[in-house]
Amino acid sequence: MAASLEEIELNQSTIPIVFEEGDYIPIVSIQLVFKNAGHLSNTKDGLADMAAKLFNEGTAKEGSVGFATKLDAHAVDIGAHVGRETFAIEVSALKSEFAYAIDRLEELLKDPNYSAEALGQIKHQKIGWLMQKKSDFDYIAASSLRKTLFKDSALAKPYDGTVESIESMSLEEIKTFIQTHLGYNNAIGVVGGDISAAEAKVYVKRLLSLFPKVAYQEEENIQASAKKEVVFTPEDTQQAYIYFGAPFHFAYDAKDQHKAKIAEYLLGGAGFGSRLMEEIRVKRGLTYGVYSSLVRSKSASYLSGYMQTKLSTQDEAKALIQEVVDTFVKEGITQKELDDTKKFLLGSEPLRTETLSQRLGRTYNDFYLGRPLDFAKEELKNIESVTLEEVNAFIKTHTELSDLSFSIVTKKEASATQ
Repeated sequence: MAASLEEIELNQSTIPIVFEEGDYIPIVSIQLVFKNAGHLSNTKDGLADMAAKLFNEGTAKEGSVGFATKLDAHAVDIGAHVGRETFAIEVSALKSEFAYAIDRLEELLKDPNYSAEALGQIKHQKIGWLMQKKSDFDYIAASSLRKTLFKDSALAKPYDGTVESIESMSLEEIKTFIQTHLGYNNAIGVVGGDISAAEAKVYVKRLLSLFPKVAYQEEENIQASAKKEVVFTPEDTQQAYIYFGAPFHFAYDAKDQHKAKIAEYLLGGAGFGSRLMEEIRVKRGLTYGVYSSLVRSKSASYLSGYMQTKLSTQDEAKALIQEVVDTFVKEGITQKELDDTKKFLLGSEPLRTETLSQRLGRTYNDFYLGRPLDFAKEELKNIESVTLEEVNAFIKTHTELSDLSFSIVTKKEASATQ
């Protein structure tokens, strides 16, 4: 069965449910996704993530070990996770155990583990993770690029948190975040598996009735900088980590998404079929891999890419990235490139819809971005019929992609000479 959009009414609010029934495996899952409750909603660095981690520490009554033991005995999974824009709580189990799983999630929602012990545990884990990231040069380069591209905005902040912000975080701050960001009125239900739509509605309504109404507004769109800055971060590294980005003036709900998809694929998303890989790895051997994507989300639209290279070739690689993007924007693509891209995108479509979770994820994403539920089918038709002239006209209008900024983690001596 295809995914569908269902609705429930709760306290005069209409709550959407993305639903697909699949009875070939006796498993059921429900996600409660809360809009405008992700990293970008942090009132303190790392707060949303810490709130999610607290939900994984069991109930106040039984603690993390006691609660986890109950779940394990019935093969039930309950967890929370957070993204840039959304916060999700998920429960999954065998169909025969799903009523029990819902009881346990209800128990958790009524009695979160707001204890000093739970807070100490998640702080310890998070600080350990952050300390490891101090030697993760990809993480450092990516974080520096965000600060450069989105200066003075929520996207520029260390939304994973800092050692200082995590150490000083209180239970009251976490509790306040949960109570003010997770509400029935900003929720989307995502339900799939061996369950009927009627059953799904009952479960979602039961769970969301435990949440308050919250103040809610859509995420603001954040514009990427066009200043073409280059930021060097000196580290004790044996190679250069080059991250790059630029504005992309194309909204998540704009028309012609299929043209953006083709451009993304050919510039840096196709692996060995992309321009960046062809020019930088295949022809010159400067890296094992170079990739880029055209991010199109509610919060921001921009070009983002990365590669690693030898310290001695970082300047050449950086210049080549700029040259490849400039040529791509100025000249567009060839007929052969378009034909090969069409073959891949159309031929690989079945691989993107093999599983229930893939189909639900796609349908949820389309709904979240305000697209029709059959958007993927329409996009494939558009890809199949689009002409070279149409794609190149699209690419050539986006000259802002050449306004590249760079974040480069490199050895002290190499950065000092720049």
